[in-house]
Amino acid sequence: MGLFRRKKKHVPFWIRKTHLFRKDEFICSECGYNTKKAYKTCPCCKAPMSKEIFDPSWVDEIEMQDMMFDD
Repeated sequence: MGLFRRKKKHVPFWIRKTHLFRKDEFICSECGYNTKKAYKTCPCCKAPMSKEIFDPSWVDEIEMQDMMFDD
Protein backbone atom coordinates (compact mmCIF):
# COMPACT_ATOMS: atom_id res chain seq x y z
CA MET A 1 0.00 0.00 0.00
CA GLY A 2 1.33 3.38 -0.97
CA LEU A 3 1.81 6.17 1.51
CA PHE A 4 0.69 8.82 -0.91
CA ARG A 5 -2.62 8.94 -2.69
CA ARG A 6 -2.89 10.40 -6.12
CA LYS A 7 -4.93 13.53 -6.32
CA LYS A 8 -7.85 13.31 -8.65
CA LYS A 9 -7.10 15.50 -11.63
CA HIS A 10 -9.54 18.39 -11.85
CA VAL A 11 -10.55 19.14 -15.41
CA PRO A 12 -11.92 22.68 -15.84
CA PHE A 13 -15.30 23.09 -17.54
CA TRP A 14 -17.98 25.68 -18.30
CA ILE A 15 -21.15 25.79 -16.20
CA ARG A 16 -23.98 26.93 -18.48
CA LYS A 17 -26.72 28.84 -16.67
CA THR A 18 -29.88 29.32 -18.70
CA HIS A 19 -32.34 32.05 -17.78
CA LEU A 20 -35.94 32.62 -18.74
CA PHE A 21 -35.75 36.20 -20.03
CA ARG A 22 -31.97 36.72 -20.38
CA LYS A 23 -29.18 35.25 -22.49
CA ASP A 24 -27.30 32.20 -21.25
CA GLU A 25 -24.19 32.78 -19.20
CA PHE A 26 -21.12 30.58 -18.82
CA ILE A 27 -19.15 30.34 -15.56
CA CYS A 28 -15.61 28.94 -15.33
CA SER A 29 -15.29 26.10 -12.81
CA GLU A 30 -11.72 27.15 -11.97
CA CYS A 31 -11.89 30.88 -11.30
CA GLY A 32 -15.61 31.73 -11.48
CA TYR A 33 -15.25 34.06 -14.47
CA ASN A 34 -18.64 34.90 -16.01
CA THR A 35 -19.00 35.31 -19.78
CA LYS A 36 -21.73 35.19 -22.44
CA LYS A 37 -19.84 32.76 -24.71
CA ALA A 38 -18.13 29.40 -24.08
CA TYR A 39 -14.52 29.79 -25.21
CA LYS A 40 -12.00 26.96 -25.62
CA THR A 41 -9.89 28.55 -22.87
CA CYS A 42 -11.01 30.79 -20.03
CA PRO A 43 -10.11 34.44 -20.80
CA CYS A 44 -9.34 35.09 -17.12
CA CYS A 45 -7.32 32.09 -15.84
CA LYS A 46 -6.32 30.62 -19.26
CA ALA A 47 -7.53 27.13 -18.25
CA PRO A 48 -8.30 24.86 -21.23
CA MET A 49 -11.97 23.93 -21.06
CA SER A 50 -13.00 20.35 -21.71
CA LYS A 51 -16.78 20.32 -21.57
CA GLU A 52 -19.93 22.20 -20.66
CA ILE A 53 -22.31 21.33 -17.82
CA PHE A 54 -25.91 22.50 -17.87
CA ASP A 55 -27.36 24.20 -14.77
CA PRO A 56 -31.20 24.23 -14.89
CA SER A 57 -31.68 27.38 -12.78
CA TRP A 58 -34.33 28.66 -15.20
CA VAL A 59 -36.78 26.17 -13.69
CA ASP A 60 -36.78 28.21 -10.48
CA GLU A 61 -37.55 31.34 -12.49
CA ILE A 62 -40.53 29.63 -14.15
CA GLU A 63 -41.86 28.41 -10.80
CA MET A 64 -41.67 31.96 -9.42
CA GLN A 65 -43.61 33.31 -12.43
CA ASP A 66 -46.19 30.56 -12.03
CA MET A 67 -46.69 31.44 -8.35
CA MET A 68 -47.03 35.14 -9.14
CA PHE A 69 -49.68 34.66 -11.84
CA ASP A 70 -51.35 31.65 -10.16
CA ASP A 71 -52.05 29.74 -13.37
